[in-house]
Amino acid sequence: MPETLRSALAGLLDGLPPRQAAQAVERLIANYRGRTPTGAPVLRDRSDVVAYAAYRMPATFEAVCSALDAFADAAPGWRPGGHVDIGGGTGAATWAVAATWGGERPVTVLDWAEPALALGREIAAAHPDLKDAEWRRSRIGASLTVESTDLVTVSYVLGELTEADRASVVDIAAGAAQAVVVVEPGTPDGYLRVLEARDRLVAAGFHIAAPCPHSAACPVVPGQDWCHFSARVSRTSLHRQVKGGQLPYEDEKFSYVAATRFPVAPAPSRVVRRPQIRKGQVLLDLCAADLHRETVTKRHGDLYRSARDTDWGDAWPPADR
Repeated sequence: MPETLRSALAGLLDGLPPRQAAQAVERLIANYRGRTPTGAPVLRDRSDVVAYAAYRMPATFEAVCSALDAFADAAPGWRPGGHVDIGGGTGAATWAVAATWGGERPVTVLDWAEPALALGREIAAAHPDLKDAEWRRSRIGASLTVESTDLVTVSYVLGELTEADRASVVDIAAGAAQAVVVVEPGTPDGYLRVLEARDRLVAAGFHIAAPCPHSAACPVVPGQDWCHFSARVSRTSLHRQVKGGQLPYEDEKFSYVAATRFPVAPAPSRVVRRPQIRKGQVLLDLCAADLHRETVTKRHGDLYRSARDTDWGDAWPPADR
């Protein structure tokens, strides 16, 4: 996470009573983990937004960065000339896009919670590439208007919407963008929302860039398993206040899909579970045309050494092999 963002988030808690922050976080966690389709924003006031930004923004940033990195690997010659963040809240995805593709570009953040937009604008003033971003209040649903752009991100917002509004938002994103990236919590329900979005994007003529190696039907069977990945997140002071954790980090589980209207070169296969490193061999659970396990041993030489360095979510084999 950029130091500018880390410092801005740390400063948000000044003057906010720890008990009030903790209560707001507990309510937000309940919404985040539960099923809360709604016609109103989850973030209601300044204390909610401060708690969200300090507690959830680092995790959202790292998850979106991981998804964008995989996307960028599949489209190495492409960079967005403009970005719209639907349901962007305090702007974690805008920071992630700026970290992935540096430089100024038109950026618009759409959200229905004015306190979130105000705080996002305040934080973004610290980033030279985001200081001119537009923060616009919009209802996230079927009435949403999105102007033509290169990249649309929809991160951690579909779970707040009704089924009809979820479908509308994905269709609106597809109609406006050359590339769409959807990120949701790495839960069975979050995966199902991503799968629904994936199906709609493919039906709209998009190519899947990541994490899938293809645009055919997902081989994961809903109800038996779910596709998700993990991003390492440094714990903030608010994390430690609320959770009382001792480790300086936690792992954010997320599901995602990145899709484009232009041709891409997706990974030949993707590591979909944490690799199992055993004596003289590495077991890799892979998604290609199907789900399968590959065993890489010392006899494979350099490939074995690459397998030992491979992580959950990585492309396989490595690009240099």
